Amino acid sequence: MTKSELNKFKAILETKQAELEAVLRNRDAIAIEKSPDALDEVQHAAERELAIRNLDRESNLLRNVRAALRRIEDETFGTCVHCEEEISPKRLAAVPWSPYCIRCQEMADRHREKFDDSDLFEEMVTAA
Repeated sequence: MTKSELNKFKAILETKQAELEAVLRNRDAIAIEKSPDALDEVQHAAERELAIRNLDRESNLLRNVRAALRRIEDETFGTCVHCEEEISPKRLAAVPWSPYCIRCQEMADRHREKFDDSDLFEEMVTAA
């Protein structure tokens, strides 16, 4: 991968990082609101649960973006962290923070579906 391509990916990742950090600073949606009406309480709880799931998803994405930026610094960006094969340029263009080639990502997704436990999933992917 050329230096200009790396710089392009670095700029994209830094922009995404700043965007995610701004989103994650806004935690107003997870505030617990009390209401005299039981239906309003249920509605607020459902909205809070959705906001928490969104924050969790955005936090995971931010971790992946930061890891990709570290791989750029370590000069391992564009290489699958599992099989150490090159990640296709099309995949990197679509998902620049991806740590896996498409084959390893498919394997990871199958394991995630099978075990549906992220800690166990991470152990299996790391061990495989």
